[in-house]
Amino acid sequence: MGNVLGNIFGSSPIEPLEKHVDLAYQATKVLNTFFDAVVKNNWEEATSAHQKIIEYEQNADELKKEIRLHLPRNLFMPVPREDVLELLLVQDRMANRARDVAGLVLGRSMAMPEPIAEEFLEFVRRNVDAAKQARKSVRELDELFTSGFRGAEVTLVERLIEELDKIESDSDSLEVNLRASLFAIEEKIDPVSVIFLYRIIELTGEIADMAERVGRRLEILYSH
Repeated sequence: MGNVLGNIFGSSPIEPLEKHVDLAYQATKVLNTFFDAVVKNNWEEATSAHQKIIEYEQNADELKKEIRLHLPRNLFMPVPREDVLELLLVQDRMANRARDVAGLVLGRSMAMPEPIAEEFLEFVRRNVDAAKQARKSVRELDELFTSGFRGAEVTLVERLIEELDKIESDSDSLEVNLRASLFAIEEKIDPVSVIFLYRIIELTGEIADMAERVGRRLEILYSH
């Protein structure tokens, strides 16, 4: 992979970041399938979906390491190398959170309480939307690079980030409501399971948080 990355960096120092954010998004996207299966108590399908998440996350992690090793120290671009690496880190965390939450649910064979199942699935979908919007924003980096991080392309990315912020805010609101719904039925659920359900909600919500941080890192890149 090193030679391939070397060739990629020779033509564009941005393309590997775009490949990486796509892997991170794909890992989060599978959560929709994973939790649909969990709600249906279809653990065979959930296990299959979990394996796909692991594969995407591992591929993203390997690419992250290769980018760190091969990213030139003197890039002919108007942004510091450190800022590129920080963007890479927050992208990677989206995939990590998808891996963590799926692993926790599968490891404990945690059923989703029926009264909050649909609400939880909506929450998951909105977090995946955030990761998708982060990917869409990062995909504009090539054009930003070409334009010297100026002009109409910056305006376009600003609009994409504004939409990303809105999605992340939606996710926050859904999380607040979901926590309230879980609180309302706590006494009907095993206390240990309640603790882990709150943790699952927290980890899932961090996907949108990481996606929003991708937007912040992009703002730093084009503000130089």
